[in-house]
Amino acid sequence: MGEPGAVLQPVIENKSAKRRGRFKKHFWGYMFLLPAVAIFILFLWVPIAKGALYSFYSIDFVKGNTFVGWDNYARVFHDPDVWTAIKNTLYYMLLTMVMGFWVPIVASIAISELRKFQGFARIAAYLPFVVPGVVLYGMWRWMYDPVGPINGMLSWFGVDPVSFISDSKWSMIAIVFMETWQQFGSAMLIYLAGVLSIPRDWYEAAEIDGAGVWNRIRYITLPSMRSLIVLMLILQIVGTSQSYQSQMALLDGGPNNATLTYALLIVKYAFTRLDYGTATAMGMLMFVVLSLVGILQYKLNKEDY
Repeated sequence: MGEPGAVLQPVIENKSAKRRGRFKKHFWGYMFLLPAVAIFILFLWVPIAKGALYSFYSIDFVKGNTFVGWDNYARVFHDPDVWTAIKNTLYYMLLTMVMGFWVPIVASIAISELRKFQGFARIAAYLPFVVPGVVLYGMWRWMYDPVGPINGMLSWFGVDPVSFISDSKWSMIAIVFMETWQQFGSAMLIYLAGVLSIPRDWYEAAEIDGAGVWNRIRYITLPSMRSLIVLMLILQIVGTSQSYQSQMALLDGGPNNATLTYALLIVKYAFTRLDYGTATAMGMLMFVVLSLVGILQYKLNKEDY
């Protein structure tokens, strides 16, 4: 019998030659892919790695950084504003689910059922999304004004003026209503693409069997869109957990911290209190939580990947 190494050597060399052949075959593909990978690492993973490192430091651009261990994380958990921000963020996420998540789904299904003016309906639904932020916040401040058009319409029904901006009970609801109006059009187009990808033969067969609109939606449209709806739900959870722009621009977290979200508090720690270490620690905690949400989404839809 020969040596085992002598028997395995040709097999190893054959596999090595195949790998070299595949590399040469796809060499230029790898070269074109390399800049995108380099940019991805440089602008995404390098900041994440630095953030994980800086969360253990007290950042001082004059005297230099000082290692403080877990002190930044301890400060996060002992700050009452953090727990207020977490509560507000969860409330904001719940409101977006109740008030806004179903709107693009309903709009996409309704538009797909139109026989005429479907193109016009798509454009009309998407137009609010292209409104610039400065114009958006100024317009809705005017609409929410005690003498603005919304309170003017409420007065027709004998309802007293509502302080949408200055009343902490209404402020977060007002922000969610504004964002739903602006952003549902982009999600609607994604859902509409999902609806239109469903084979039309299924609907035709259902119509022949006497199924009405509601039965077609219940037994064909919604089950076919299940994976897309779950994916959009996870994306909305991730997006709303990072929301701060509307809360900062419209109310700056007020009144009485009623719209102070977790992401907005991170911004305040970094650029108002100039406590970059604690802000980075808060960001890393958010990164860990959202990563777990992403893993959960993958586990729930593993069969679709």
